[in-house]
Amino acid sequence: MLTSYATRFDTPAGYLDFARFGPPSQDAVAATARAMEDSARADHATVDALMRAEGAARSAAARLTGTDAEHTVLLPNASTGLFHAALGIREGVVLAARTDFPANHYPWRRTRHLGRAEPRWLSPKPDSGVTPDLVRAALTDDVVALSVSAVDFRTGFRADLAALREAIGPGRLLIVDAIQAFGAVEMPWEAADVVVTGGQKWLRAGWGTGFAALSNQALEFLEPVLTGWTGVEGVGLFDGAEHPPAPDARRWSITHLSPVTAAAFAAALNLVERHTVAAIEAAIATRITELTEAVRGCGGRILSPTDPARRAGILSFTMPDHDPSLVAKSLHAEKVTPTVRSDSLRLSPHASTPPEVSERVAAALSSLRS
Repeated sequence: MLTSYATRFDTPAGYLDFARFGPPSQDAVAATARAMEDSARADHATVDALMRAEGAARSAAARLTGTDAEHTVLLPNASTGLFHAALGIREGVVLAARTDFPANHYPWRRTRHLGRAEPRWLSPKPDSGVTPDLVRAALTDDVVALSVSAVDFRTGFRADLAALREAIGPGRLLIVDAIQAFGAVEMPWEAADVVVTGGQKWLRAGWGTGFAALSNQALEFLEPVLTGWTGVEGVGLFDGAEHPPAPDARRWSITHLSPVTAAAFAAALNLVERHTVAAIEAAIATRITELTEAVRGCGGRILSPTDPARRAGILSFTMPDHDPSLVAKSLHAEKVTPTVRSDSLRLSPHASTPPEVSERVAAALSSLRS
């Protein structure tokens, strides 16, 4: 386990719900408190000083994505980025998975209602996600983009972004929702034209944080429909005229974000940079392997991919002949926090999760036999 990383968090040992929400680090909490305290004692220099956090967070996000600040813009959440991308497509068909989280559905449903992009729904197999073969089978000349989750929220299936890029070809957009992967899984983000994520899950930055990274092709292809006053050229020129959208990723800016959340986001991103995504991913993989053995040892049925190359930090399972809500009660009794669905349960550890949690899970599941 990354001991120095784990010391930066106060999360209970049994917390296994990072795919839903990642409790922030001490660094992010302290950055939030400092920004709030500074704002409470505001003088002539306070606002300008607080606003610098946005630049720091944008630069850190760009480095982790493998791009630069000009191709990166901070957003309050992943959904805002997905709507920017969807509304930016004038016409054509966009491939999207029917099994994706609803945040990946509604942008395309809205574009269809508006007479812009038309979604074509893909139906991945239950034990996998969007694969190159599935995409190739759905490709037609009118397809202009593929929208996909980097990691499936149900099973933890890890998409092969490089292979998907090759499958759709260079002339189409690859739009990636990275919220279940960014900061916890190393992936070739450069294969995507649009990468959007929120910071409240694996990045552990708290709500109201996120960003998008755009390729040159995305900047050229996508119409900046939602550009606000902070996304144009001459931002500080209040002359009553309409200004053209900024030439870079800033065109996706609608208004200033909270400098308080930007400070928390910068602190969270810097923590990931210091400890590296590779090390964090390796620690999570170890916990997933241990949890898998614990669940299987108690008769559980694993729903997530078993191939380490195709799975991320999510372990979904069922306990045959046991309702998930009753299984959850047993886990809660051992102070384990899972995600509870109507048909399954999901365990999602982080690099700060101690090995003892597998013993707690095994004890909880074993108690179902008595």
